[in-house]
Amino acid sequence: MALVAPNLDDRRFQQLVDDAKRLVQQRCPEWTDHNVSDPGVTLIETFAWMTDLLLYRLNRVPDRHYIKFLELIGVQLYPATAAHADVTFWLAGPTPDRVRVAAGTEVATSRNDTGEPIGFNVSEDLLIVPCEASHVASSLADGELRDHDATLANDTVFYPFDKVPNAGDSLYVGLSDAVPSCAVTLRFACEIDGIGVDPNNPPLAWEANTADGWKRCEVERDTTGGLNRAGDVVLHVPKAHEVSVLNTVRGGWLRARVIETAADQPAYSSSPRIQSVRAFTSGGTTGVVNADAIEDEILGVSEGVAAQRFDLQRSPLVAGADMIVEVASGNDGWLQWDQVSSFAASGVDDHHFTVDTNSGTIVFGPSVNEPDGSVHQYGAIPPRGATIRVLRYLVGGGRLGNVSKGQITVLRNSIPFVQRIENRSSAFGGVDAETLDNAKVRGPITLRTRNRAVTLEDYEQLSHEAAPEVARVCAASTDDGGVRVLVVPSVAPGEYGQIRFEQLVPDPDVLQRISRYLDTRRIIGARVSVEPPRYQGITVVARVRARQRFAPEDVRTDCLTALFNYFHPVSGGPDGDGWPFGRSIHVGDVYAVLQRLPGIAMIDDARLFAADPVTGERGQATQRLDIDAEALVFSYEHQVLVEDN
Repeated sequence: MALVAPNLDDRRFQQLVDDAKRLVQQRCPEWTDHNVSDPGVTLIETFAWMTDLLLYRLNRVPDRHYIKFLELIGVQLYPATAAHADVTFWLAGPTPDRVRVAAGTEVATSRNDTGEPIGFNVSEDLLIVPCEASHVASSLADGELRDHDATLANDTVFYPFDKVPNAGDSLYVGLSDAVPSCAVTLRFACEIDGIGVDPNNPPLAWEANTADGWKRCEVERDTTGGLNRAGDVVLHVPKAHEVSVLNTVRGGWLRARVIETAADQPAYSSSPRIQSVRAFTSGGTTGVVNADAIEDEILGVSEGVAAQRFDLQRSPLVAGADMIVEVASGNDGWLQWDQVSSFAASGVDDHHFTVDTNSGTIVFGPSVNEPDGSVHQYGAIPPRGATIRVLRYLVGGGRLGNVSKGQITVLRNSIPFVQRIENRSSAFGGVDAETLDNAKVRGPITLRTRNRAVTLEDYEQLSHEAAPEVARVCAASTDDGGVRVLVVPSVAPGEYGQIRFEQLVPDPDVLQRISRYLDTRRIIGARVSVEPPRYQGITVVARVRARQRFAPEDVRTDCLTALFNYFHPVSGGPDGDGWPFGRSIHVGDVYAVLQRLPGIAMIDDARLFAADPVTGERGQATQRLDIDAEALVFSYEHQVLVEDN
């Protein structure tokens, strides 16, 4: 049972007035007019109001003691985390020179009626590398590479695939250089011959060659209709793209591979014919963060004493952002000091400091009087007269930075050849700083764990402390007595609320940070692994009837949005806080989700299929899909057919 805080004085305004009037009757019987119009009663009510305020402040004393107790056991408010997004810098046209977008470049949303622009900073340098198509080749499924450079030089056409294309047939384009994180435009001159396919959904997968094999490229647009007419294919090349050698030919290789078609996707009945291929770089993509970067800030000069405190000019700080503090060390230049969570394990020669992310206060090691009368120094003391500086830190963050797709459009720093910018997906990961009320609830949990991981709940709580930006954490015991900590990152939804499977792969740095944090807090002998959970892909195929006066396309959009939002590992499930770990999926869930939509008159059929989120292979229709206790659901390409009622 929760402890009830005592109410030191529960009297309120009217009770105080009534008590005062009773005393008046006892002490001043000649005062007989007790109506509110009497000036004496007005004075009584005035003093009762002032007393009521004093009692309110008195009853706040237990809250103050509680907060001071939380400070005593080391509870601090979680700082805000900054939203992240990928922003594409589009060039005005092909350029022979490399274009550099430096880290720290400022971008923002446009100003509107609802508020001020929201600013972002580029977090990593981007180099937009020019390129051209230097080689063209093709291969049949599992066949050898066929060179077409001579064919194109003679202005003749060639067939990139077999006469009747099969899955695995590929068209290869070798670029003059690797273009990691760049947007590349492939300009084709084609003849309409590859008939049979849906030009808006051709069975082609565009991929880039990397050290780890072929990686999928995101298609910005394809005006060729699946290589069936003259037009452009704009690809976003992954960051790992590199120069490689295929069939003794060196280049930055891209390829279009024919893939297996889905049940409702038409396939090629004959191969396209290509007359020419050109390539040029049209832009590049890099990450931005919703925070202001403060660089080269001088904190002050050390006085050579213990427990020195220095305040940063800006606060609060962004959670998880690295801070680099340096202390001048005479002829040796600047010496870097390391940030720690506490000085408990710091020796007298350890160059350590702590930082309060909310107030922006940096503290150096204190001296503590021991019971035997000696003085122990925790952490080194900066030498007297030494200048202390911070090379870089981030301030800002919050959920306000979780802007939707296409909102980041303003480039605050002019960059040659860059025409426009845009975020192709929503920003994600922004979380407001923790409130005091939430810290009060968290206090007893912290007191129970005592910064040690014993129970599964302890592992989850400490993992959130190490990485507050992650969406979900689940700890589970293994058969060999170990603990598996499953981490689900925050994700940005795309069209219909759909997410890509690669978005569910946590950042390796985040996993390492959690692992290091738990490693110093686990019990001796406990084996801990920090990893993403397993995911069970599902595909829903449904046929519904729309109500009158509802457009079928709008109903289809509503259905897809509802399905992707419900079968969602982060924000789905019955309670809207993420699909529960290990919860089975039933076709009845599909009916329940769709039937709630206002545009649905009837659900004619709904089928549930298991799908491999990596390969996309789909199983047989089933009424119920059981998933492992440590697994989550992942929506993979739902299909909805809407008919008029």
